[in-house]
Amino acid sequence: MPFIAFWVLGVIWGSNFIYMKLAVELISPMQVLLYRVFFGFVPVFLYARAKGVLKLEHLKYSHHFIIMSLLATTVYYYGFVKGTSLLLSGVAGAVSGAIPLFTFILGIVFIPEEKATLKKATGIVIGFAGVLMIALQSGHDIMSSNLIGVLYISAGALCLGASFVYAKNFVMPLKLPAAALTTYQLGFGLIELLVVTKYQGLGNVFTDMHSAIGLILGLGLLGTGLAYIIYYYLVERLGAVSASSVTYLPPVVALLIGAFIVGEPISLTSYAATAMIFAGVFLLKKR
Repeated sequence: MPFIAFWVLGVIWGSNFIYMKLAVELISPMQVLLYRVFFGFVPVFLYARAKGVLKLEHLKYSHHFIIMSLLATTVYYYGFVKGTSLLLSGVAGAVSGAIPLFTFILGIVFIPEEKATLKKATGIVIGFAGVLMIALQSGHDIMSSNLIGVLYISAGALCLGASFVYAKNFVMPLKLPAAALTTYQLGFGLIELLVVTKYQGLGNVFTDMHSAIGLILGLGLLGTGLAYIIYYYLVERLGAVSASSVTYLPPVVALLIGAFIVGEPISLTSYAATAMIFAGVFLLKKR
């Protein structure tokens, strides 16, 4: 069962990019976020309530939950949605593979037990060379769009990387259940988005039911809500380190969906760059 859950989660997260791509053609990136977080929050909240892990006393840590909601929900998601709107969905997914690179760099700076080695430094260089290769592909129009899109995805990845470091230093010592932490994180993120999102045109996504179903079911309920629940299950059954290796799958899934299902014209350069990103991450993980 954990083996099946592992691959299901990888496919769910990898398909997020095409759902973002479809939705952002009809509504703004911020509105995509609002739908995603709302429909992701609902199943996570119900799951946490069913497990009885939500406590009023936890609200004394609200300042940590707010910071996590910015780093690991609203700003992170916005960077990915905006970046995906400027890139091919498969390429956006490939660039997202750089998340461990940012996490490691921030870990070296802010987590004392993280140590830099020559092998890991080489992994950083190779991985970011792959990101740059995607960003700077030939052709002025392609390069301009790619560069901005890659910067947005990279900013989202940087925020998510920072969230791991912040969580390790300030949130994990609280010893709160993961389901509760994610409920608070998504809940505060939803409040933030309800305040800053413009509602005009919010219903435009329903002019195309394929995009609407992809956004609500694929990106929200499955890609955010169910994905978190499956991830908790994997952490419980496999351990945090083994479960975290599921992040290797989404970039590959996104690239395959873009190339072979959607028919995006993904270049050989993008495939080579993706391989470099994975090689860099492999060197970081290798003991």
